[in-house]
Amino acid sequence: MPRISKVTKKRLFWSASMIALLMVLLVGCGSGTASQTAGGSSDSYSPHSARTESFAGNASSSQASQANNAAAPAAKKAANLNGQQYLIKTLRVNLAVKDTQKAADDIRQWISSTDPLATTVNTAYEPFDDNQYTISISFSVESKFYTQTYSYLRDYASKYQGRLLGFNESVQDITDDYVDTQSRLKTLHAEQTRLLELLSHAQALGDIISIEQKLTDVQGQIDSYESRAKTLSNQVSFYTVTVYLQPLGAVPYPTNLPWNLNQVFHDAWVASVSFGQGLLTFLVWLLAFSIYIIPICVIVWLVVKFRTRLFGRFRRPKVAASPSSGTGE
Repeated sequence: MPRISKVTKKRLFWSASMIALLMVLLVGCGSGTASQTAGGSSDSYSPHSARTESFAGNASSSQASQANNAAAPAAKKAANLNGQQYLIKTLRVNLAVKDTQKAADDIRQWISSTDPLATTVNTAYEPFDDNQYTISISFSVESKFYTQTYSYLRDYASKYQGRLLGFNESVQDITDDYVDTQSRLKTLHAEQTRLLELLSHAQALGDIISIEQKLTDVQGQIDSYESRAKTLSNQVSFYTVTVYLQPLGAVPYPTNLPWNLNQVFHDAWVASVSFGQGLLTFLVWLLAFSIYIIPICVIVWLVVKFRTRLFGRFRRPKVAASPSSGTGE
């Protein structure tokens, strides 16, 4: 059996020692990593660590906002499962009656007795003739009494020997806007509750400031949507009804009247004044646009003048025809 030299033995010894040392180092690093992982996981369950992770800052808040925005369409869909429709209705009625003041009092009294919550929004009187007025009255009528008011005003002229000159109703569907506003309010209130809960457990000053800023922003959005919701609620709960009253004798001007000098002079004067107003209006517009018109006219004039001079310079003079002289051979 061959003998191993001393040099070979030393090499084997040092190689084995290095391998053993490397194995020891690897085992030590693995145990250290495991202990750190265990320590980190145990620290993550401590109260302070949990609060620190909860108050991560704007990143977590933005993620929560995105989650709330994503949940808004679902909340909107759930809020409108009952199929309720939200409408804004406006009614305009034009009546010709014998006594406009009496008709106005009758309509006002009937609406107030039918709908105790109805209010008069606007009233306007314009003189028409001796003791006669054209009257405009606007009411805010509760939606559940709107149908009765609609029928009463539609039949008023036929019952009191008047004429129904106009009857216009406009309807606007705001169901999507109404439901969307309510669902956003619900989402914002939920976010506000969550932030208040986080604020009650916050300890670090930076976390408290960040949450309070987020709460201020959410409160501002809540105030805005609540104002919008209140406006929409009033519009779908009360409808606007406007009644125009004019004297029954206010008929169109007849065209078969006998010739009247005063009337002719009046018509001529009105036409003259209208023509003067139109002419003055034209002059004002012309003056306003003169900053564009004058430069254009000057440029056109210069171009025409230049072209005239240019053509005159290169124009060939006409040669006068000489009289033919006969030559004898």
